[in-house]
Amino acid sequence: MKKKNKKHVTIRMNYLFFAVFLLFSLLIIKLGLVQIVSGESYKNEVERTEGISVKVGTPRGKIYDRNGHVIVDNKALNAITYTKTPTTTSQEMIKVADRLSKFISVDTDNITDRHLRDFWILKNPKKSTKLLSPKEINAINEAEDLSEEEKKEKVYKMQLDRISKEAIISISENELQVLSIFINMNTGYALSPQIIRNKNVSVEEISKVGENINKLPGVNVVTDWDRIYVHDNTLRSIFGNVSSAKDGLPKELKANYQVQGYSLNDRVGKSYLEYQYEDILQGQKKKIENTIKDGAVIESRIVSEGTRGKDLVLTIDMKLQKEIEKIVEEELASQVKKSGQSPYLDRAFVVMMDPFTGEILSMVGKKYEKNNETGKYELNDYSLGTFTSSYEAGSAVKGATVLTGYMTNNLYPGERMIDEPIYIRGTKPKTSWFNKYQKIDMSDLLALERSSNSYMWKIAFRIGGDNYVPNEAVDFTSDSFDIIRNNFNKFGLGVPTGIDLPGEVSGFQGKEKKPGYLLDLVIGQYDTYTPMQLAQYVSTIANGGNRIKPHIMKEIRNPGESIDEAGTLLYESKPEILNRIDASPEEIRQVQKGFYRVTHGSQGTANNFKSAPYEAAAKSGTAEAFYKGPEMDKAVPTYNTSLVGYAPFDSPEVAISVLVPWSHQNHDPYINKTISKRVMDKYFELKKERYRNSRQSE
Repeated sequence: MKKKNKKHVTIRMNYLFFAVFLLFSLLIIKLGLVQIVSGESYKNEVERTEGISVKVGTPRGKIYDRNGHVIVDNKALNAITYTKTPTTTSQEMIKVADRLSKFISVDTDNITDRHLRDFWILKNPKKSTKLLSPKEINAINEAEDLSEEEKKEKVYKMQLDRISKEAIISISENELQVLSIFINMNTGYALSPQIIRNKNVSVEEISKVGENINKLPGVNVVTDWDRIYVHDNTLRSIFGNVSSAKDGLPKELKANYQVQGYSLNDRVGKSYLEYQYEDILQGQKKKIENTIKDGAVIESRIVSEGTRGKDLVLTIDMKLQKEIEKIVEEELASQVKKSGQSPYLDRAFVVMMDPFTGEILSMVGKKYEKNNETGKYELNDYSLGTFTSSYEAGSAVKGATVLTGYMTNNLYPGERMIDEPIYIRGTKPKTSWFNKYQKIDMSDLLALERSSNSYMWKIAFRIGGDNYVPNEAVDFTSDSFDIIRNNFNKFGLGVPTGIDLPGEVSGFQGKEKKPGYLLDLVIGQYDTYTPMQLAQYVSTIANGGNRIKPHIMKEIRNPGESIDEAGTLLYESKPEILNRIDASPEEIRQVQKGFYRVTHGSQGTANNFKSAPYEAAAKSGTAEAFYKGPEMDKAVPTYNTSLVGYAPFDSPEVAISVLVPWSHQNHDPYINKTISKRVMDKYFELKKERYRNSRQSE
């Protein structure tokens, strides 16, 4: 038995030795394959480098007025940036943020409650694991309906929710500085520099960071830029805004910009002019190629320097703009002080444009607004209101009413009708402001000069297919409103003007179609219109019947070699005719004559222009309106006043619209006419001054 057992052990040992021999043989063969057959490829893999390109933003293009004066520029700023690599960990970034916080201070307003909780977990990994019991963790791990990633997310969310308020409060001020820096570090993509701070970075801070740059991997000191608007509050609402380095792409525009190839941390136009011409103003980014090895950047090379954005030249005359703003401010302030006459007056608008080209020379809007910090009212820029807000314009639209009569064959030039009170069964008498009881024979010219309501109503009766019979009911055809509105649209009233800025409104169109409202419509007291629409309407009359598209962009130019000069011309805006009204030259000329009589006739409603050194034509308006302020329970009746006009009469070069909502209660201060006359005077005064200066420089 002993010999037999010894024999079995010997056999097993032989098997074991043989198995070990086979394993070692396989290992030697494998090592040979790795070292000899595949050695070179593995060596190349270890030594492999990767080239990754990133793009870095450049300053935006400048904006000039029509006379070549810079009105929007870029200001150079000292900035501290951070660039992370693809393999940089959060812990490594926290260490850099901690070191950097010793040399600079940052604003901590960007920190949210979620940031605080994430930061606490990052700083307290051991404590955070104890926020869940082993039983809870096991239950999550055993959940078959969850993926591994979903299990981790669920654990992490439960940890976030269980961090106590005391733990959050215990985060020190120094740690908040570190967290704020860390948040800025994580804003964009890897290898793309992120702005840590670019506001009021002192020379001392720059020096300290520079001296310790070797201890701050990824940190750099660079020159950044900030957008500056040279004339403070002038046209500020029109220019819009650019996102900050901290904000990057605005949330509401992110998808749109990303489709166009923008990065998350790019600074872009957020609103109005900056947004409208983003593709022009945005610079061509600097392209940097980074060579990566083992996750670290071993070399950076500039592939292309990039260029700042192209320059925009506006149609705006900035000197004229500021002078008109001053006029509006003075007249508003003067009238607001008389609060008994104008208790609701808080805004006024002026649009001035070339009636043949559509170039906007000035667009002024001023509005009193309450400062929430001081509680006082301030007069702010509201130029965007010239195309984003609408009001009843009153008799200023009567030129369109007369021409609509001509164009629908319901009136002929020179036709005479009786101005008289209109009596419609079941309603109060409707009269012209100057004629409460009489019958006055008048032509279309006199009707415009004196601003006859009755004459316009009789045009409406004809368009509506019903003859006026005193004290009888009115029965207009169902398409009466459409006929008048469609013809008004041809002048630009009630439709977008097409101005090259976002957010334009069409105005409000009354919904009810009662006969009395049709009479209100033809005298400008039913539908609402924007100041820009009124300017386009009067330009259509001034230029002989073409509705011209208004625009604020005059030219696009390359960046100039000189700091204060735009570069070579790339594009120039041309006049664009949107449509032509269906009136003959004789009919248009008849309304032009009527507008001339408004400013020069003995009974003209705007004959304060009569003494001007230039010959103007115009049509003023007063509309019954309603005002409802933010703290009012119900609307109260008030009046809007307006004026549209152009000059010189025989060769128009400028058209204006003035609109003053809620200008008065009982006594009309004629603020619309005062502003209009002063504005037109200023235009010709500056024109004469420029001519004189040009002659002296020759």
